Amino acid sequence: MTSTQSNSMLFYLRTLAAWGAALLLFFPLGWLVLTAFKTELQAISVPPLLLFTPTLENFAIVQERSDYLLYAKNSLITSVTSTLLGLALAFPAAYSMAFFKGKYTKDILMWMLSTKMMPAVGALVPIYVLAQNSGLLDSRTALIIIFTLSNLPIMVWMLYSQFKEIPGEILEAARMDGATLWQEFSKVLLPLTLGGLASTGLLCMVLSWNEAFWSLNLSAAKAGTLATLIASYSSPEGLFWAKLSAASFMAIGPIVVFGWFSQKQLVQGLTFGAVK
Repeated sequence: MTSTQSNSMLFYLRTLAAWGAALLLFFPLGWLVLTAFKTELQAISVPPLLLFTPTLENFAIVQERSDYLLYAKNSLITSVTSTLLGLALAFPAAYSMAFFKGKYTKDILMWMLSTKMMPAVGALVPIYVLAQNSGLLDSRTALIIIFTLSNLPIMVWMLYSQFKEIPGEILEAARMDGATLWQEFSKVLLPLTLGGLASTGLLCMVLSWNEAFWSLNLSAAKAGTLATLIASYSSPEGLFWAKLSAASFMAIGPIVVFGWFSQKQLVQGLTFGAVK
């Protein structure tokens, strides 16, 4: 076998492996989409139906029964607000740690990261009691606070990594030219870290949008997110697979579309500084 034939075979094997991995990853999503357009009887038929007459009945029932737009609005408000609030807190924290390192900077960073290793259920009781005594149960405010605090360590670490790639001499030169702290931020730091800032915000927004544990335990019909909507289709009588698939499809659809259009900024930020 010649070298050209060997390289060609290797190329086809890699392509086949890539397609196989892609199909494996996207099969559950594709099956969910198919099930969303079936009736309940078609959804549980054996063997599974691949050819059927699509119906939009499930989507209409989800909106009529559960008010999808209310849950979608709650998800949008809590995820966007918590992301913006988290960035407002993480940016100055990461800036100070990157350019004004102290004796315990690394210890603080490791402590912040260690908080993500604790199971969320370990903090459920005290947080639930605090929310109850504060009158914040089933409110967007409680979810915004929890989402912000849970994503804050990730935000600080990602922005800290971005700032570490910026030479300190650039900031020193700006200060020597008479730049104020705001000018240093807006004219120097922001243009250099815009990709990282965008990727950090996008990632944490997705995490907040998909958060289910706190949504299910701290909210109900009034402030429930789309995770709460999906969980409502599980009952003691069983699972309504078609309606559950329709609700799931309506829940993941907006964030998938948003991520698709924002993938350039996401990849740019995540790979910033990876290649010297």
